[in-house]
Amino acid sequence: MLECFAVVDLRPYRSLHALELIRDLLRRWWGLELGLADADGRVLDSADGRITPPQNELCRLTLASSDGQHRCLDSVRALAGEVRAAGRPGGGPRSAQAVVHSCHLGFDLVAAPIWSGDELAGFLFTGGSWRQDAVVAASEAVLHKIRDVAIVDGDALADHVAAVPRLGEADQERLCDLIAYGASEVTKQLPVQRAPRPAPAPALDHPFNEIVGSSPAVRDAIKLLEKIVRSESTVLIHGESGTGKELIARAIHYHGPRAKKPFIVQNCSAFNDNLLESALFGHVRGAFTGAVKDQKGLFEVADGGTFFLDEIGDMSAALQVKLLRVLQESTFMPVGGTKPVKVDVRIIAASHKDLAAMVARREFREDLFYRINVIKVTVPPLRERGVDIPMLVDHFLHKHYAQQRGGGTGAPPRLSDRALDLLVRYPWPGNIRELENEIERLLVLGGEGVEISPELLSPRVRAADEAPAVVPAFAGTLREVTEQIEAEVILQRLVRARWNRPAVAKDLGISTAYLAYKCAYYGLDRKE
Repeated sequence: MLECFAVVDLRPYRSLHALELIRDLLRRWWGLELGLADADGRVLDSADGRITPPQNELCRLTLASSDGQHRCLDSVRALAGEVRAAGRPGGGPRSAQAVVHSCHLGFDLVAAPIWSGDELAGFLFTGGSWRQDAVVAASEAVLHKIRDVAIVDGDALADHVAAVPRLGEADQERLCDLIAYGASEVTKQLPVQRAPRPAPAPALDHPFNEIVGSSPAVRDAIKLLEKIVRSESTVLIHGESGTGKELIARAIHYHGPRAKKPFIVQNCSAFNDNLLESALFGHVRGAFTGAVKDQKGLFEVADGGTFFLDEIGDMSAALQVKLLRVLQESTFMPVGGTKPVKVDVRIIAASHKDLAAMVARREFREDLFYRINVIKVTVPPLRERGVDIPMLVDHFLHKHYAQQRGGGTGAPPRLSDRALDLLVRYPWPGNIRELENEIERLLVLGGEGVEISPELLSPRVRAADEAPAVVPAFAGTLREVTEQIEAEVILQRLVRARWNRPAVAKDLGISTAYLAYKCAYYGLDRKE
């Protein structure tokens, strides 16, 4: 079983009496400042994550420049790697021993790790001094770097360099001891908690290698698939948008007796009635303007194979009648035709809507519902199968890493523990489709790095860990509450996308026409 320690917020510990004492000593003895950072090197000294400059004038000028703060923060992030690498000296217990590292300007950075159990929670650090025996103070390269980031003339630069604190061996040892002592004091105060990251279940042994996961919900779905793939029964797949309904449909087809026959997919919300009817059943020459020749429909193309009708709940009542005829008699009439066409097609339907509830509201034909609901497969949302997220992340990392490199070999970068924890905690309203897009984005932004840090995650993923979700209070019947929530979701997406309806429709997994209908129904018109 995999376990990890919970992410600890170190900010409340900045005011510890021991740290206040060390902070005062650093200022009085050497003009230095005490800094606090998390395990990934994010500075926690201020609300905006900026570094507090020491009394060293060169550091002050650097941090005040346009690019200086960014470069100094990069040095602290690099320091996080040095602190983590120090780890467990000699394989013994975790140590608060200080490490010394050079920043981008050659100043000494002294840091000591803060441990939460066996995990690095963060570190204390200080910087802005030189060791007395270091030659870096006189290095022309360092002076050039300082001139590059701070606007200072030659005479003033010489004075500033002379004023930089130079620590002898005894002072350097005393500084390291102070930082290590402060880190150990914070460590003593930290609660040791286990993170809520679930342990992945043992890998499943099954033939459906397209399906990634081993959670109880996935196990139940696979057990059902093993029973139905060899049958010819009509299947209804129910699940939220992005959960992988088409993946289940493909698994049923390609592991069944029709595997070598066509697998045809049609989203019923993609077209209006006329276009969808022509797409499904085909048309004859002269059936309508522009019909210059006979055209086979998708049912005829799928003859002998499987036809996957996605979002069947969006099909109009008129087309529902024609579909029912195909299911009952295996025949249909092309648009404008006079001779019925007989086909042998297995139907797999899918919808993110509750078709039983739609039947009760007379929004979906009851006879068609019973005809397609012979065997029902429910695909769980990703938020209910958190144990599968590490496995899915690894799958998508390898998949998109290979695609971005033209199928070349090599190992993709790994996610840091903090980044993976945030992914597990996020509720994933877009389900697996949203997770895959997030992983592809991380690979692009991560470049050639070997580890992906939490800073690269989408703001919505990071924000989900910072504050609990606020659930608004709605009044009314269940249908009224559902409509209020639906209207709020559509409005938020429209505002976020600056009223780009095609983009919002794609994001919500619906057609632009259906989105326009919903906007008209809820009165969501753009106003100045």
